[in-house]
This record gives sequence, C-alpha cells and structure tokens, in this order.
Amino acid sequence: MDYRVQIQKALDYIEDNLKNDIDSATLARVAGYSEYHFLRVFRQTVHLTPADYIRKRRITEIVRCVVREKRPISEIAFAYGFNSKENFVRAFKREHHILPTEFRAAQNSLKLYDRLILEEPKFELEATLVTLDGFRLITYKSDEKYTPHFWNKYNANGWSKKLSGGNTVEDFGACIWNAEQKKLDYYIGIRAADAHGDLSDTVTLDIASGLYAVFDTPPSTNFDFVNTVHRAWDYIGRVWLRENGYERTGGFELESYTEESRKFSEKIYIPIRKVEKR
Repeated sequence: MDYRVQIQKALDYIEDNLKNDIDSATLARVAGYSEYHFLRVFRQTVHLTPADYIRKRRITEIVRCVVREKRPISEIAFAYGFNSKENFVRAFKREHHILPTEFRAAQNSLKLYDRLILEEPKFELEATLVTLDGFRLITYKSDEKYTPHFWNKYNANGWSKKLSGGNTVEDFGACIWNAEQKKLDYYIGIRAADAHGDLSDTVTLDIASGLYAVFDTPPSTNFDFVNTVHRAWDYIGRVWLRENGYERTGGFELESYTEESRKFSEKIYIPIRKVEKR
C-alpha cells in the first residue's frame, strides 16, 4: 500500500510547526491513522522515527540560521525547541561529529536534512570517459562509520592545509571495498605532488592508471551539497553502469572537491571496464 499521501500531510505539519511542540499523537491525527499505525508507517516510509526526523530538520534549520545570522547559537537553538545550550550541542555533535562553534568557524559542508517531499524529481548525470595516468595520494584513513562525519572533521580541523603546508589544493576522498573485513575503507587527502606540510599519521595510496568514468555533480549549495553527492553515487551504481554496459574494476573510486571554492560541485571518478557479453 502507498502511504505517501497521508505521510506527506504529517511532514507538511512538521514543517509548519518546527518551532512548536510536536507530538506523535497529533501527527497521527493529521495523517488519519492510529498512533501505533502511524509510527510504523512513518518509519517504513521516511526511514526515520518522527522524533529523529524532527530533530534532524530542526538542526538543519538552525545551521541555516547560524550561516545567515550573527545571533548566538544558543538563542537560535532555543527558538527551535532546544531547552538548553548543552542539549543542542550534544544533539549537534551526535548528528555531525563536530561542535556547532567549529562549524560556525569553518562553514564546511554538512549532511543536512531538507524538507522531505516524497515525490522527488528525476535525477540524471552525464559521464566523460577518460584514461588517467596513475598518481599518488597522501591521506588520512577515516575513523568514522559514516563518511560525511569524517569530511566534517577534515574540513573543520583544516587538515587539507596541514598536509599542503598552508596552500589551497584539491581534496580527494578515496574508497575501496575491504573484502576481508566486509566494509568500505575510506580515506581523505591530497595529491602527493601538493603535500608539502605535516604528513604525520598519513596513509599513502597509489591510484591506478586506466579507464575512468568521470561525473560532475549538479551545482548546489552548502545546504544540499552532501545530499546531491549521495544521489549522484546512487545514480551511478544503480543506473549509469547498468545502462551503459560497464562495471567497476574494484580499484579506488574517488571524489574530488576544494572546500574553499564554495562551488558545491564535485567530480566523481569510477574505474571501469566493459562488461563481457556472454
């Protein structure tokens, strides 16, 4: 059964009341369900509980205010229902793994949760096929299960300029499947040719030469950049490779971006080969 119409009513109510108290009984009534049925259907449709969705939406809107306004962070958080600075700081750090003050200073991209519209517009990407020479990256290995959290640390702590010796250079995220541990290993760093700074605690990666499909993600803003990148990776794996007769080689897959550019578009590099016809 398609519950989207009824759940959209609850989502719209949440948007109209982000600064007010919202309880699940009211949301269930708006959606036209019993509270028990509503909680089950909401999670099935949105993949979050109502409380988690509301918390993520409120933090997202607070982030927008922090960027636009000079008001104290605690004052903005209070307007969105956080009853103390400590509660907001705790919730923000749990969500993004950096402090609100670190974000305000760095203004780095965050994985935000925009208003959910259950009917999303079609998403497509064009690819350019290029043959790359091999090169080397100097990186830090992620200690986070969720990749955007590690990018938050990397950008907020200025690790790119630490590696480069103070220069603004292109940053690379590199990922590869770890078959032994059955997980994705992820690294962030810069080209070895740009690495003239403190290289302690780094990992050197050799990126193989060969054929790559290169994608440019659509221009966005710091508010929806991370979501756009996620949609791009999903589209590449679920649609582009299958429809164009290519498969991944299993080598390092890359995303490159310069945070200070504020262009909020990145390149994605997928090492590929033609699927052999059987």
